[in-house]
Amino acid sequence: MSMKWISLLLLLQLNCYFSSGSCGKVLVWPVEYSHWINMKTILDELVTKGHEVTVLISSASIFIDPNTQSLLNLRFLTKDDFKYVFKHLLDKWTYLAKDSFWTYFSTVESILWEYSDMQMKLCKDVVSNKKLMTKLHESRFDVVLADAVGPCGELLAEILQIPLVYSLRFSPGFALEKYGGKLPLPPSYVPVIMSELGDQMTFMERVKNMMYVLYFDFWFQTFNEKKWNHFYSEVLGRPTTLLETVGKADMWLIRNYWDFEFSRPRLPNFEFVGGLHCRPAKPLPMEMEEFVQSSGEDGIVVFTLGSIVTNITEERANVIASALAQIPQKVLWRYHGKKPDTLGPNTRLYKWIPQNDLLGHPKTKAFITHGGANGIYEAIYHGIPMVGIPLFADQPDNIAHMTAKGAAARLDLDTMSTTDLLNALNQVINNPSYKQNAMRLSTIQHDQPIKPLDRAVFWIEFVMRHKGAKHLRPAAHDLTWYQYHSLDVIGFLLACVAAALLVITKCCLFCCQKFPIAGKKEKKE
Repeated sequence: MSMKWISLLLLLQLNCYFSSGSCGKVLVWPVEYSHWINMKTILDELVTKGHEVTVLISSASIFIDPNTQSLLNLRFLTKDDFKYVFKHLLDKWTYLAKDSFWTYFSTVESILWEYSDMQMKLCKDVVSNKKLMTKLHESRFDVVLADAVGPCGELLAEILQIPLVYSLRFSPGFALEKYGGKLPLPPSYVPVIMSELGDQMTFMERVKNMMYVLYFDFWFQTFNEKKWNHFYSEVLGRPTTLLETVGKADMWLIRNYWDFEFSRPRLPNFEFVGGLHCRPAKPLPMEMEEFVQSSGEDGIVVFTLGSIVTNITEERANVIASALAQIPQKVLWRYHGKKPDTLGPNTRLYKWIPQNDLLGHPKTKAFITHGGANGIYEAIYHGIPMVGIPLFADQPDNIAHMTAKGAAARLDLDTMSTTDLLNALNQVINNPSYKQNAMRLSTIQHDQPIKPLDRAVFWIEFVMRHKGAKHLRPAAHDLTWYQYHSLDVIGFLLACVAAALLVITKCCLFCCQKFPIAGKKEKKE
């Protein structure tokens, strides 16, 4: 090891020694794509504070590059077709038509079950690897940090008998949070994820929200729970369920905050840390900065549909390019594929753009986005209004939140015309209310006593210091479903009322029979 890295490691250890807590060992069960981007931000900070971080990944990982210089320990698990299956499922969801509610969500459920089977295969490879499990036991980790949408982290925590901290954006229908974490979510004002509703609902919207709740609660399953229940019971050697194991988490770090999310209840072991990856903008590459500066007073528009969608049809690309060519702003468009025929001189195509740095540039006027949570948080952080073109998963819901808060306009990629995109851009750029609302959300994001990343790291260290945080878990975990909803109490009270009414009725009938009414007696005489 070079002297540079030895010196750095020594500094990290000293930093840990003089900090409030001692250095700990963190075992990580991650999930790919934007989930990993958020988690890696936390892990890098943990490493900076001197903690030892070990990440369990597939050798076919998509985003986690073992060749990059990092102090993270990457432990490979298996050589399967993980990368190709994952990409196939995302492509399938991205281009899924949303013509029918039942057809759409049935297909989404089947996609998630395919993903569930892939995760289970990966999990089985880990827990059945005796050499690896022995190594994990001997390493004496202090905590497991896992993304809840990738099952297995909770099983590892249970096997190793160490505390568990979750990192989570959301689960479909809030199933894991509601039934695993016992988080209360009143459907009267908390819109279900993927319902695309706000918190100010009309009567019919509350009916729609309740229908979503019932559908997700009684029909839709994010994972094939029966298979997971059987698998976990088999591994642990006792009857258990996926949700029971998930419910043992000590802390839930929810990648959301009140600038993005609508106000709703939370529990002591739920901490909202949305925007933890956001940073002040860095200088742009020279060639890109020159193009941005050439925009003058008109400024620039930043356009990306994310890292997953690498291409769109030529017809759609030309519709978009034609609209962009008609605005006075310069446009930086992250795009893969054939150059659109209608591309204007004000638009430049890039295979990659420094999104955060562009959004933080003083000349940026608007952000055209697919609605990924990371990109939206960066736009909120820098106070940039948005034109949302959501594609799949939580993206329509994310854009619905931003439109409800007055910081975005929404379009549909498959149906929008050149005029639609042009009007949406002019509306967002020229109507000052959009910029004002975006700045209001930015103020909320910045006005926190502790930065989201510091808060996330604090709670992980808190769990390590105290060997868990069971005192923060509500007693709801110890109740059955009917006890949780007080159905037994309600039933008992109704029985008492019914018994009292029965006794009163019997007494009245007895009195009437024993002591006939005087009027009837006189008539009889």
